[in-house]
Amino acid sequence: MGVPLIRPADRALARPRRRLPAAVAAVVALLAVGAGVLVDLATPAPRPADAPAGQFSAGRAYQHVKVIAARPHVAGSTANDQVREHLVGVLRGLGLETEVQDTVAPEAGQLSGAAGGATLARVRNVVARLPGTASTGRVFLVAHYDSVQSGPGGNDDGAGTASILEVARALTAGPRPRNDIVFVLTDAEEACLCGASAFAAGHPLAADGGVVLNLEARGSTGPVIMFETSRNNAKLVDVFGRGAPHPVGTSFAVEIYRALPNGTDFTAFLDHDFVGLNSAYIDGGAVYHTPLDTPATMDRGSLQMHGDNALGLAREFGRADLRELRSGHDATYFPVPGGLVRYPGWLVLPLALLALLAVGALGWLLVRRRRVATVWALVAGFWLTLVPIVVAPLGAWLLWAAITAIRPGYAGLLDPYRPVWYRLAVLALAAAVLFTWYALTRRRVGPAALAFGGLAWLALLGVLLAAEVPGGAYLATLPALAGALAGLAALATRLDGPWPVVAVTLAGAVAVVVLLPTVVLLFPALGMAMGGVAALFAVLLGLAALPVVDLLHPQAGGQRGLMALRARRLGALPATAAALAAALLAGVGLTVDRFDAAHPVPTHLMYALDADTGKAQWLSREDDPQPWTDGYVNDTVDVSDEFPGLGGSELRAGPAPAANLPAPKVELLSDAETANGDRRIRVRVVPRRPVRLLSLHLNADALGSGGMSAAIVAGQPVDRDDLWALGFIFHAPPPEGVEFDLTFDASGNELRLRAMDASDGLTDLPGFHPRPPTVGVAPSHTSEMLAVAKTYPF
Repeated sequence: MGVPLIRPADRALARPRRRLPAAVAAVVALLAVGAGVLVDLATPAPRPADAPAGQFSAGRAYQHVKVIAARPHVAGSTANDQVREHLVGVLRGLGLETEVQDTVAPEAGQLSGAAGGATLARVRNVVARLPGTASTGRVFLVAHYDSVQSGPGGNDDGAGTASILEVARALTAGPRPRNDIVFVLTDAEEACLCGASAFAAGHPLAADGGVVLNLEARGSTGPVIMFETSRNNAKLVDVFGRGAPHPVGTSFAVEIYRALPNGTDFTAFLDHDFVGLNSAYIDGGAVYHTPLDTPATMDRGSLQMHGDNALGLAREFGRADLRELRSGHDATYFPVPGGLVRYPGWLVLPLALLALLAVGALGWLLVRRRRVATVWALVAGFWLTLVPIVVAPLGAWLLWAAITAIRPGYAGLLDPYRPVWYRLAVLALAAAVLFTWYALTRRRVGPAALAFGGLAWLALLGVLLAAEVPGGAYLATLPALAGALAGLAALATRLDGPWPVVAVTLAGAVAVVVLLPTVVLLFPALGMAMGGVAALFAVLLGLAALPVVDLLHPQAGGQRGLMALRARRLGALPATAAALAAALLAGVGLTVDRFDAAHPVPTHLMYALDADTGKAQWLSREDDPQPWTDGYVNDTVDVSDEFPGLGGSELRAGPAPAANLPAPKVELLSDAETANGDRRIRVRVVPRRPVRLLSLHLNADALGSGGMSAAIVAGQPVDRDDLWALGFIFHAPPPEGVEFDLTFDASGNELRLRAMDASDGLTDLPGFHPRPPTVGVAPSHTSEMLAVAKTYPF
């Protein structure tokens, strides 16, 4: 808001020497606030293994991580059995009531059918309980102990599981809480969230609901972010602000995550009307779901933060009256140095409208002082401000497109291995766009009009967000309101006095506190491919801080000659410096972040054998195959009929030697007609080798218009809404196989059951050449999969 910097021409040079100290003081103040914000987002120092018994120790928890993540341990594997034995032994050793819930469960309802069929799994959850002294409900600490097939899961979710073991130890070392604390270590999260679904839907301890604290990780470092809540979260967030020693979380993140198709175990609990909080650290995403997700890659500061928050919240919820945690609205909240600001959701729209009115009042006063700004200047400033808002995100997208054209392997990663240089390049590019725009428009339109334009766009965005994404409205509303109030205060005082500078500096500080954490956290949350979103919020921060930026601008006053030209040239220096910095930082990133043995380029490959024809294929999900993958695949094919259990249609493919692998066997147990004329068959699908999953699909032309009316898989009824795909995916099948009881309207055409099973590991296949050291495995649930399918007519 440049209003306090504009004086009539005959007074502009009145006190030129006072401007520089004020400018330096204002900039130093904002830098200090920004440093405080960044320090507050940093992870704490990890406590050693000999820390006091009542404290969480990353040193102690890390010993569990090393056991849990010694190797990949998918649901149903021998390695997973060994992890489960360790968990049970630790919890029983603490004197806790511990059991293993062994059952079959469907995928969480919000995600069901996503993999090309109704998805189920055999799960074995580890459940332990610490009874409360006068319980008003139950607090559930949840993490999953299985890993993906492509990595040992040191962070995802060895961190959450080990944190819960250490929290359980700390709680049992002190006085018992008022409420029951239940520790739930779920199985088959990576496959289908089936373990959490089984517990939430069927375990007696879950019957009355409760508060869920889910612990996750999607990376290897960074602050732990509370990124998801149940609805009507105001009281939950209040407890979070009090109980978490490091309360990093924003209502904007909750809004974004609710709109995404992603899911964690927390999703399954929300399906069954639990309340709670979901937390994870998410930076260092290059290791996510890869062989590099080992204990050694873990930032133990992130582990300490996870455990500190989990222990603090367990104690806070453990002493609260859990019957009073539901509220009628969501809270708006965001982190500030030293705590968490929160206010009720019903204030969101009034605040947004107040900010809009304040900006409007500021514009009216600026026009009244015609020597400060005119109506046309404000209109021009408003529309010209749209330029950096659009250009900066577009520039960030183009920058990343250019970088990935040079380094195409980035397309297979959530984020580069060493992303900091690229993130700084995006910020420098956003600054270059903003400074260039300001240098080109300031003299013609005036700083007051440009500052007004920035505040006006923020205020309008605040109203839009209040209507559509209320949890994110604070990001625009609060900086707009602070800036407008600062401008009004400045106009009410002597413009050549100290108070206008103080006012705009305070407004700039509000913008830094509100927007800087979002800029910082958006990079790991969305990845460099969506770095333009972070660039957008960086520009909004810059627009809100325009008055302080303008304090540094050389003043030409009423002179029209050499001094004016010099002022314009000096004003362009920041833009030039920022543009050069963006190019330099991107170049440093390309130089520093090269693929090597420790940071391999991700590749995706799997093998599929059709036992009916003896035809085998290499398959890949890479759109533009890496050189190593390109040696296996040379065409694009649709495998949805041959291998419907793979959950995809067009893949890259190439011929492969046929391996001597047995296909799953389908045994007909019964075939009869029901009372209403439907056909009911019972079959058992038996894998004839150790496998991770199996699938069964029916041919659509065998069914009449009534379709499939009922299905029972391994004794578990399948929701009729999940039968549309005419297929089933079953994870962690037992060696004796899985029984399917299917009822459908028969068309009279031959029924063909297509059975597929899949294991992991391509090393022993004919024609496979091991990856070079610089080539790695892509973070996909089908990486390294070996599938065999066969059709059985009935």
